[in-house]
Amino acid sequence: MFSFLNDDGGFAAADFYIDLGTANTLVAARGKGVIINEPTLIAYSEIRPGKRKVVAVGIEARDKIAATPGNLIAYRPLKDGVIADYETTEAMLRSFLSRPGMKSFFRKPRIVISLPYGVTEVEKRAAIDAGISAGAKDVYLIDEPMAAAVGADLPIKEARGSMIIDIGGGTTEVAVIALSDIVYCEAVRCAGHRFDECIVNYFKNRKSLIISEKLAEELKIEMGTAAPKKNIRLRTITGRDAESGLQRTLEITSEDVGLAMDEPISEIITAIHKAIENTPPELVSDLIESGIVLAGGGALIRDLDIRIQNEVRLPVRIAPDPLTAIARGGEKVLNDPELLEKIQIQM
Repeated sequence: MFSFLNDDGGFAAADFYIDLGTANTLVAARGKGVIINEPTLIAYSEIRPGKRKVVAVGIEARDKIAATPGNLIAYRPLKDGVIADYETTEAMLRSFLSRPGMKSFFRKPRIVISLPYGVTEVEKRAAIDAGISAGAKDVYLIDEPMAAAVGADLPIKEARGSMIIDIGGGTTEVAVIALSDIVYCEAVRCAGHRFDECIVNYFKNRKSLIISEKLAEELKIEMGTAAPKKNIRLRTITGRDAESGLQRTLEITSEDVGLAMDEPISEIITAIHKAIENTPPELVSDLIESGIVLAGGGALIRDLDIRIQNEVRLPVRIAPDPLTAIARGGEKVLNDPELLEKIQIQM
């Protein structure tokens, strides 16, 4: 367990919160809000076999890869919300923490990092070591669904139950929280990237059209829906014909995109049912009254809240600005060291 006491015997606040997301990394500073929101991406060149040189991270990496795709290699150092490559994650964190205004002249910063619920001891240690190696004095870990609940202004300190569903890039976590503790959490590796994969597979298998993951993500954001037959929209896309290999243009509908996303959405709803079944009865009665809150980028899928409400039979609402709910929660934790003491992940 980490110590939060400062030299005066009071609780010491942390300086920065980092949400290491599969798709994007967000950094919030105490008293300043979200100051970094960039792709979890690095660009590197291979000096020699097995020797890599990191050239850029975040937005700069994305732009450089777009400008000179043949000279640089793109790499995402996180998979399903946890560190897949320690070396590149450390390089990315070091870059973020060394930017102007991030580093204190007098001391190394204390940072809080959120991780998916139920990560292994090895994954926890990797996050701590990466933070320390990147220049942090201390690293504290909290669960992502807890940070999302704080950011969504749920009454997590009270005895009554609250449910938060965080649909990120790599995982969806369905958590029931009471008394600053996660009573039950059902995590499934079914989220934004899985939606993209299903859209790619749908057009390949049903329409014989091969499209890029970038286009799939664009379709998800623009036309994604949990109610395929409602408010149908049209769009023309271009891809490669699966049989001839030639470029082909196709008119598609939001119904196509919705049908492609139906399987992962059903998996998320199954996870919600399972979480409710494993929640103590006295807390289920609280959920009937307070309902479910959606956070994360997946919360923006059109009519997802309505579909969940119809199938789960509980009221559902979307957190304000769900994309940054976790980061806002992390910033609030920075200002409440006693809460951080209660909710930190134990090693």
